Amino acid sequence: MKHIPVLLDAVLNALGDIRGKNIVDATFGAGGYSYAFLKSGANVIAFDRDPNVVADADRFGAEFGSKFSFMPYPFSNISKLPDKYDAIVFDLGISSMQIDVPSRGFSFREDGPLDMRMSETGKTAADLIKELSVGELTRVLKEYGDVKKAAILAREIKKSEPTTTLELKNLIHNPRDIAPVFQALRILVNDEMGELERALAAVPEKLVIGGKCICVTFHSLEDRIVKNSFKEWTKPVGDPHLPTLQEPRFVAIKAQTPTSKEIENNNRARSAHMRGVIKSY
Repeated sequence: MKHIPVLLDAVLNALGDIRGKNIVDATFGAGGYSYAFLKSGANVIAFDRDPNVVADADRFGAEFGSKFSFMPYPFSNISKLPDKYDAIVFDLGISSMQIDVPSRGFSFREDGPLDMRMSETGKTAADLIKELSVGELTRVLKEYGDVKKAAILAREIKKSEPTTTLELKNLIHNPRDIAPVFQALRILVNDEMGELERALAAVPEKLVIGGKCICVTFHSLEDRIVKNSFKEWTKPVGDPHLPTLQEPRFVAIKAQTPTSKEIENNNRARSAHMRGVIKSY
């Protein structure tokens, strides 16, 4: 197992002894977290909507047998799981294996179709550019990419209607806006923020008492959703003006960021944050 996910040691330390525990890996990807959990003695149910990971999941099934199950669905389907679990772990954002394949359309380093679909189903980024109005595209670039001159850029993109990654890249005159524009379109195509909100909404009822939810985030939008959810979960329950106020249903786990050594070994780790909570009752 060569793939080492970001903040793996921090996640394992936060989980503690997981021998015999039942864990949901909400973002299977290249399988780094799942592998570490399984080698530590846990049972794992892994989600991923990307059909390109199925072969790796099949190899895990062959190696670990009934201790590993794979769900080829978006992680919002956690809500449909029938049981409660000892931990639910999210490693959010895009994976290096998606970025590294030009035909997936996620990267602006090489040319490829302007696709960006994690599930390889539904509308592509090129499709949505054609469908959105200038105003709607402006909102997407602002909200999901924090692009400063979003309206001007949205008009340029709509006028040209690019169908490849380099066509889009060449429309973006400010190099600082290239990554944010690609991020904004990727988030739109995959409804990443909606998926995260729906998944987190299901978590409290899918954890056993003492169960943990761990999230590793890579940009401010997803990190804000995680922080706000955890902040709400760790508030005292009930009306603060009444004597029946109860202790918080969840307790926060200390947040972690990568060490300088981890960032040196993996530049993708530089913006990562690990946050977690433990279910009290």
